[in-house]
Amino acid sequence: MAIVVDIDVMLARRKMSVGALAEQVGITPANLAVLKNGRAKAVRFTTLAALCQALQCQPGDLLRWDAEGHPGR
Repeated sequence: MAIVVDIDVMLARRKMSVGALAEQVGITPANLAVLKNGRAKAVRFTTLAALCQALQCQPGDLLRWDAEGHPGR
């Protein structure tokens, strides 16, 4: 079982770069990459809220639970 991060999906839908999103959210591109690639151990609610604001989405658009533990849909 795994939590899957779909930031890359939302970035593609919004036609936004990682650098632009990181700047809007106020985090480094390296930290955003850690989160985007599913290597983060935690995410602050303030960061999640800033991501949702920048991408005009809901938290469920960025995070999902996969019972099988597979990163793909």
